[in-house]
Amino acid sequence: MVSTAALVDAVLATTPLVDGHNDLAYALRTTAGYAVDGLDGPRPALHTDIPRLRAGRVGAQFWSVFVPATRTGAEAVLGTLEQVDAVHRLIAAYPGTFALACTADDVLSAFHAGRIASLLGAEGGHSIGGSLGVLRVLARLGVRYMTLTHNDNVAWADSATDVPAVGGLSDTGRAVVAEMNRVGMLVDLSHTAETTQHAALDVARAPVIFSHSSCRAVCDHPRNVSDAVLARLAGNGGVLQVTFVPTFLSPAYARWQEEARLALGEPGWHWPRAPHPGEDPAATAAENADEDPERAWRRRLAAWEAEHPRPRVLIDDVVAHVEHAREVAGLAHIGLGGDYDGVDRLPEGLEDVSGYPRLLAALAERGWAASELAALVGGNVLRVLRDADDAAAVTMWPATRASSGRGNGLP
Repeated sequence: MVSTAALVDAVLATTPLVDGHNDLAYALRTTAGYAVDGLDGPRPALHTDIPRLRAGRVGAQFWSVFVPATRTGAEAVLGTLEQVDAVHRLIAAYPGTFALACTADDVLSAFHAGRIASLLGAEGGHSIGGSLGVLRVLARLGVRYMTLTHNDNVAWADSATDVPAVGGLSDTGRAVVAEMNRVGMLVDLSHTAETTQHAALDVARAPVIFSHSSCRAVCDHPRNVSDAVLARLAGNGGVLQVTFVPTFLSPAYARWQEEARLALGEPGWHWPRAPHPGEDPAATAAENADEDPERAWRRRLAAWEAEHPRPRVLIDDVVAHVEHAREVAGLAHIGLGGDYDGVDRLPEGLEDVSGYPRLLAALAERGWAASELAALVGGNVLRVLRDADDAAAVTMWPATRASSGRGNGLP
């Protein structure tokens, strides 16, 4: 009889584990002035570094290029381009570890060469500043998905965590979805209102994704996906990439988070400045840390937490969401999207990117077969990439050199 460890090892040796969402680029801006050096050793202040990516057997990562929705117009576009540049420089700095990937074939080529396929995803429709030209430029830079909203509405789409304004998608929003389908960019429905999700599914000509969301029936949070929407994924061909954010996993943790918010207020999004030309990134990072308004909020949270302990969130909580999504949407429509370096805490056993094999072991112990685990970790998302390319009218992706052994991206 094959052991659980051997089963998991066999799956991860043959199928790239594709994670849908990691905020390392944002974390590097806020903590390191966008410097990418030192990631080949331990970086305990982050959830992500190369040794832990290797330990977690990550085969492909969608790196989020994120700008807070409080930044709009040209400022949002500028910030997004700086995030894109950070990911390209990360790839170039470690050519033996990372390879730029835009297509399913790129992912497999990098995986078979022993490198981590690196895809990009823009988080929030504000990233394009209302311009389809910017959307197409991002595609040409390798941005493979765009989340239609972040926590706030955009002029053409409603967010899950804002007051409804356009009833889902406006005509402009439907035009954005159509253009994304035309150029092969994946429509990401995480963060969007349920009305937006239904509207996008009504008009999408290619599979959608939820890059980092979980199931509302298991934890009633507005960022999670209803059964009504999950049931539509089969007809669309899309995939829900279950996230590990404790607030979206555990009703008890969600209540604790809301109590903390009521007691302490909102921490807000910190958007520190990037280094000026010729400026030492370390000096910029130190200045940003001094000016970070979230530091005081985190100190207040630590004091409050001493009297109000956080509820425990476990791998079993993630398993519950994965299995519910499988039951409602079907095995072919589930994946994983951790949201590492985008939140302060993750479930026990999944504290950083090294934890994926532990999640797969928990599923295997519940009877998941190798083929089922392979679909979850990467097979389904690779199919979505292929289907979106097949539905596209034009090819926008940059030429990649995933199997060449050379670095990719900007120097």
